[in-house]
This record gives sequence, C-alpha cells and structure tokens, in this order.
Amino acid sequence: MASIHRDILINETPENVWAAIRDFGEVHKRLAPGFVTDTRVEGDSRIVTFASGTVVHELIVDIDDETRRIAYAVVGGSLEPKHHHASMQVVSDAANRSRFVWTIDVTPDSLGEPIAEMVDEGIRVIKRTLDREAAPAD
Repeated sequence: MASIHRDILINETPENVWAAIRDFGEVHKRLAPGFVTDTRVEGDSRIVTFASGTVVHELIVDIDDETRRIAYAVVGGSLEPKHHHASMQVVSDAANRSRFVWTIDVTPDSLGEPIAEMVDEGIRVIKRTLDREAAPAD
C-alpha cells in the first residue's frame, strides 16, 4: 500500500479553511479551481472531474466539524484503485494560520506515484486559492 502524506501551512484562519473544505460539493469553486473543473454531489457521494480529464466517484465517509476533518474513499470513475482512502484536516497553527493535512492510502502501489503527483499539484492550487482569499483587498 502506498501512503501519501502532505502537510502545508495556509495563511488563513482554520474556520475559513475548514469552510472551504467542508463545502464538499464546491471543490471546483472554493478549494481547487482549475485543478478540479467540476464537482457534483449525489447523496453521500461526489463526482469530481479534474482538469486532466480524470473523473473519480468519492464516497464521503465522514465529515467531522469538531476536528475539522473530512474522510472519503474513491469507489469508481476513471481511476480504479483496489483501495483508496483519504482524509483532509485543518489544524490551528499560529494566529490566523492553519495547517492543512492531506493523507491518502492507496493500492496497488503502482498508483502511489501518479496520485502523489496529483496531490502535489492539488495542494499547490489549494494553498494559492486559500492564501489569496486571505490577502487584503487593494
């Protein structure tokens, strides 16, 4: 099993970062615009379309507002892992800053590298999007 773990600092309050993550049907607008081009919610699942053309069906496993954590599993689409479980969590860091933690476990191992590349691109977009929202208006 491949495990991918990313942890970045975002210059925004945990409440605002969590609000963007928590709005799980708006990933393409609030969290990773451009990297994700569409998100549709169907019951307890969401269908996510990436700029690369990859489409994944994600089962929302848990949304915990107290710990600011969302967990999901890829259960279909054009990416077909045997197992894919992921979580995103927001943790308070310093004043008005947040630590964004994204963890993915996937099999087979051969999917580890391509998914890690997607995660690295996604996390750059997430940081840029949320940091930009935190910047003062001119």
